[in-house]
Amino acid sequence: MNSILQKLEKDKSQIQEWFEYMHKHPELSMQEENTAKYIADLVKSWGYEVETGVGKYGIVASLTEGNSDRAIGLRADFDALPIQEVNDLPYKSKKEGVSHLCGHDGHTSMLLAAGKYLAETRNFNGTVRLIFQPGEETMEGGPAMIADGLFERFPVDSVFGMHNMPGLKLGEFYFTDGEVMAAVDNWEVEIIGKGSHGAIPEHGIDPIVAGSSLVMALQTIVSRNVAPANSAVVTVGAFLSGQAGNVVAQSAILRLSIRTKTPEDRKMVLNNIRRLIKHQTESFGCTHEIREGVPGAVLVNSEKETLEAYEIAKKAFGEAQVHYPGPTYLGSEDFAFMLQKKPGTYCFIGNGDTPMVHHPEFTFNPDLLTKGAAYWIALTENYLKN
Repeated sequence: MNSILQKLEKDKSQIQEWFEYMHKHPELSMQEENTAKYIADLVKSWGYEVETGVGKYGIVASLTEGNSDRAIGLRADFDALPIQEVNDLPYKSKKEGVSHLCGHDGHTSMLLAAGKYLAETRNFNGTVRLIFQPGEETMEGGPAMIADGLFERFPVDSVFGMHNMPGLKLGEFYFTDGEVMAAVDNWEVEIIGKGSHGAIPEHGIDPIVAGSSLVMALQTIVSRNVAPANSAVVTVGAFLSGQAGNVVAQSAILRLSIRTKTPEDRKMVLNNIRRLIKHQTESFGCTHEIREGVPGAVLVNSEKETLEAYEIAKKAFGEAQVHYPGPTYLGSEDFAFMLQKKPGTYCFIGNGDTPMVHHPEFTFNPDLLTKGAAYWIALTENYLKN
């Protein structure tokens, strides 16, 4: 492992350059045309067989060495978020209101570094497939790549993912089998009232009042219906209505993030949300429309692959830096859909004491770039042993 890290450290300035380029030029989910081209051009230059346009902007880069028919899939995401970055970085986002505040630029840079190393050393027997995925934040990219024949066109025996995590010790790895992340359902609710002048509200029907009541009612779903031993959350992350204080708005939009960890709780929570939306809006004389996003899935790591990856990481980095079992989260990941199709595991690498992902001041620690790449290399070389 020391030799791997030493070689990666020699290339660190180049890896940092990839990371900084993507950080400065973020693109929103399923709009990542330029980022996809940037990634594809790099892996093509290293001798990979590259297929672009998988699930719109997805990329699969394949490299075969030796005579084994075994294949491993390594996945990284590369979309950004609609959040204004407030960090004062030399490579700060150049796009107003869009930024890499989840670390996907770091995830992709780690996989690129591993891909370059594997192409140069070829110390494996079989096929490695680098899966660069768009649209994770909207839960669209994984399903889109799968629907486009990801695993039929590019077969793998197992598939692996990794995410940085603030609050976990910097550069240390965390593995857990079973249910690790929650299913997410992203909904948009439009409440339609009747606009009026603010001085004569009796001529209107105020959707903001109806929406405010609904926000408070939604808070009772988890506290009063989900068993304390289980986990769920209903978040209203956006409430959009009106432009002026002297106008009764015509409509209001609420954007919800709903997270559950069992099929039973998901069904119950979603049904209760529908019920409350209907009755709350009707009680104020409003109508409503619900726009449901891509249905979520619980991320479930398979035991065999999780333990295998854990043992490989422990051997590579030492027992003190590798943890099993690790934490679980109500956050969501559309890598869950890939794990429904293939066995594999999704681990966390600690980002240290930083603001949480999706926070305007989140920063991906560049010190992780070589460490994460080294994990991908060790995993591939051990999984595809000569």
